[in-house]
Amino acid sequence: MSPPPEGPARVPVRRILTLGGLTAFGPLSLDLYLPALPQLTGALDTTESLGQASMSVCMIGLAVGQLLFGPLTDRLGRRVPLLVGVGVYAVTAGLCALAPSIEVLLVLRLLGGLAGAVGIVTARAIVRDLYSGAEAARVFSLLMLVSGAAPVIAPVLGSQLMRVTDWRGLFVALAAIGLVLFGAALTQPETLAPDARRGGGLAATRRALGGVLADRSFLGPVLVLSLTTTGMFVYIAMGSYVLQGGYGLGAQAYGIVFAVNALGIVAAGRVNSVLVPRFGALRLLRAGVVVALAGGVALVAGVLLGDSVWAALGPLFFVVSAVGLLLPNGTALALDSQGAVAGSASGLLGLAQFSFGAIIPPLVSIGGVTALSMAVTILATGVAGALAAVLLRPGHPA
Repeated sequence: MSPPPEGPARVPVRRILTLGGLTAFGPLSLDLYLPALPQLTGALDTTESLGQASMSVCMIGLAVGQLLFGPLTDRLGRRVPLLVGVGVYAVTAGLCALAPSIEVLLVLRLLGGLAGAVGIVTARAIVRDLYSGAEAARVFSLLMLVSGAAPVIAPVLGSQLMRVTDWRGLFVALAAIGLVLFGAALTQPETLAPDARRGGGLAATRRALGGVLADRSFLGPVLVLSLTTTGMFVYIAMGSYVLQGGYGLGAQAYGIVFAVNALGIVAAGRVNSVLVPRFGALRLLRAGVVVALAGGVALVAGVLLGDSVWAALGPLFFVVSAVGLLLPNGTALALDSQGAVAGSASGLLGLAQFSFGAIIPPLVSIGGVTALSMAVTILATGVAGALAAVLLRPGHPA
């Protein structure tokens, strides 16, 4: 990778907390109200599939929104789209609490996902504006100390709030979180100078996206990142059915497993932030691929050779924790050569990652969810990611 620009060695804590919180829109939006889904379904007199669709449409918004609004931040700067997006997110979350029907809720959840995507894509672009090379990978790792904690905190917070409120109250909580992040975003200065912004309308946007897609230094890391982190999405989508329905874990025990695995991501991200200045983002990305692949192999072996839940829990921990190495390094490598179009590149990266995670688990689940189907899918995506990592050019900037 190119040398990092001159700048302070210590990243401001306020910046880490704000940008980390913005990148956590996904787990916050999806995980906080998981405990309330059955109650929501009953209160709105709808089916379970439509109740679950409130999560799916939000994920679609998070994926598509990054592609739509990433190029916009290259044209208008980072700050204005960020403030509008976070503000709209807070408003739509508050309106979800008032939704009279499932149809209205689905529309609002889609809009909320689109708005939340602005925060995710802008946070990555801001990091690329300010840092490059190993320093960018270190900053992305530090962001994971915040965003990686969201999957731990959100379901627990949702469960505790359910003691004193109903599903509508959880959306009020999401609106409050959105307002806090809006206030934090107000403190962030503009990081894209006016003379660095790209004009030209839709034609220029198409050219910019086409140029990013034609750049192998972008596509390689994005493919590795998207394939290998799909294992985590498979675990999130299928793990509750396998661990609770198949292995008999109770809801509380499953919550503990979920929290421990999420903490593994945070710990790996912290280790990565220490090691990346010495070893470089490319080596640590490949190390994450090896950890994920080894976890996938061990998971398949454990499912085939034993009936104990521990044969699955250990490998799953490594599959999920590997994200702490994969995400910061893959993101830094993909965006390193995209400084002039960081917003567009960030949007494409987010679209790829969320699309793999949204499409593969439901397709596999069509034939039924079993421990073996989950394990084989995780291994298959790990193998595909490893092959993509092998094909990365040896001279790829590190």
